[in-house]
Amino acid sequence: MPTPAPNERLIVALDLPTIPDAKGLVAVIGDAAVFYKIGLELFMQPGFFEFLDWLRAEHKRVFVDLKFFDIPETVARAVRGLAERGADFCTVHGNQSIMEAAAGAKGNSSIKVLGVTALTSLDQGDLDDLGFECDIPALVLSRARRALAAGCDGVVSSGLEVAKLKAEIGDKLICVTPGIRPVENRVEADQKRIMTPADAIRAGADYLVVGRPIRDAADPRAMAQAIQHEIASAL
Repeated sequence: MPTPAPNERLIVALDLPTIPDAKGLVAVIGDAAVFYKIGLELFMQPGFFEFLDWLRAEHKRVFVDLKFFDIPETVARAVRGLAERGADFCTVHGNQSIMEAAAGAKGNSSIKVLGVTALTSLDQGDLDDLGFECDIPALVLSRARRALAAGCDGVVSSGLEVAKLKAEIGDKLICVTPGIRPVENRVEADQKRIMTPADAIRAGADYLVVGRPIRDAADPRAMAQAIQHEIASAL
C-alpha cells in the first residue's frame, strides 16, 4: 500500500445540511485540507453528485461514505458508478459476498473500497444489545480479515483497535479512523470510542476522519491546520 502524503491523511467530514454550506466550509478551510468525506446527510440534498464533481474539479480527494449494504449486484453497480465519477474511497457493509462484489466492481479505477468494522458510536453494551457474541476488538479483527479476503482495499476502524489490526494485517489494508477528537473536544454523547489525532497516527491509522471539531470551530481553517500539524508531528 503506498504511503499517503502527510497532508492527505486528514479527511474532513462535510456533515452539513446543504451543499452551499459544504462548499462554504471547503472555501474557508482552503489549502489546509485536500481530502473530504461526504455522506448520508448531503446525499439527501439536491446536487450531491454535482458536488462530488465540484470537489474533484477543485483538486480535492473525495471519500463517499454511504456504507453500501444491499444485494451484491446492486452494491457492485453502486461502486462502479462512484468509480466512474472519480471518487477515491467508498464504504461497504454486509457479508462476504457483498464485500467481494464491491471489491470486484472497481475494475481498473483508482477507487478504494473500505469495509466497515464497528461504528465508533457503538460500545460493548450496544453490541450486546445487537446480539453480537464477541467483544469489539474481536469483531473488528474478524471484519478486517474478511475484508482482506474479499479483496477490499481497507477498513474503517476506531483508533482503539488500529494497533491490534495493524499488528496482524500490517499494511495489507488501509486503516481509516473516525472518532478523532482533539483533547479539548473529547466529550460527545454519540461518539464512544474516540482518540486524539496523534494517538491514532501512532497506533497505525493511515487516515483520520474529523468532522465536528473542524466544522464547529470558531476558525475551521486554524483547527484543520492544528490537526495537520499534530499529524505531521506524530509521523
